[in-house]
Amino acid sequence: MKRISAAVIALFMLGAATPLAQAPGRWITNKFAPLPMPAEEYTAVTANNRLYLIGGNRGNSKEWPRTVIEYDLATDKWTTKKPVPFSGDHMAAAALGGRIYLFGGQAEGGVNKPLNASWEYDPAADAWKMLAPMPSGRTAAVAVEAGGRIFLIGGNAAGGLTVGTNDAYSPAANTWESRTAMPTPRNHPAAGAVGGKIYAIGGRLAAPNIGGFLASNTDVVEEYDPAANSWRAMNKMPTARSGHGWTTYQGRIYVAGGEMRDSHMDAIFRDVEVFDPATGEWYKLPPMPTARHGVNLAAANGMLHAIGGHIAFAATGEKELHTPAHEVFEFSQK
Repeated sequence: MKRISAAVIALFMLGAATPLAQAPGRWITNKFAPLPMPAEEYTAVTANNRLYLIGGNRGNSKEWPRTVIEYDLATDKWTTKKPVPFSGDHMAAAALGGRIYLFGGQAEGGVNKPLNASWEYDPAADAWKMLAPMPSGRTAAVAVEAGGRIFLIGGNAAGGLTVGTNDAYSPAANTWESRTAMPTPRNHPAAGAVGGKIYAIGGRLAAPNIGGFLASNTDVVEEYDPAANSWRAMNKMPTARSGHGWTTYQGRIYVAGGEMRDSHMDAIFRDVEVFDPATGEWYKLPPMPTARHGVNLAAANGMLHAIGGHIAFAATGEKELHTPAHEVFEFSQK
């Protein structure tokens, strides 16, 4: 009997140390400034310890919003900035050298009209500048900075075709270069860069819209090495999803929220899953208090901010279900 008890205890202790064990900390739901302009599909990017939310969902307006709002992670304040110079949706953005680079998106008419425009935003001057156009139009791609270049990966091309296209933009030269395509074409993925390598996480296969039954989510994780211009498969994420938020903090990539559809249900996620490229493993944080897709993540000062999003599947309920929720996970101090 003692032997059995010891074995059970050992097995429990091993389980507690697995990659899916929850990290210590707590969610705070009523302390931080709510999102002043709730929308479903902001393009989120962090620069200079500030989170920028760009664009958003059209709702009943005649064109895609040109909204730019800034959240100061240090002072907990929101500020409206100069609007985007064009009307678009589902753009990709990355920061480098204190400036923000915005790529593609869809024009009026949806995914059949992907944009190929590139823009630079200077937060200090609150000014926009047009850059060399992308090699081809894309929407619902991801942009990730690594080694002084920005890699624009995946998304949907003309006609809604899901692609693995990988184009590298050099801000210093204002030029584009085609690189090895991502092995698993997908749209709406998460991504992050750690140690000079890029990780494409989850996303949507086939069709761009999860509302039909043509698209399906994936749990595939692939690593891109810009120096070798090569890809390799990594451990899959625990929960296949798309339309999720993501951010990179202290060498780990955080993924939260998202949505899914299958023959049984339409659903949105509360899950927060964390990928550690150093070990190749995943673990979980306690789930967000509010389930949502299109959530915007940012992390600083021992806190993970989960802001906005939509609290129903695939825009069901329209703008009335855009949430201003600003929930923060506070990591325990060791």
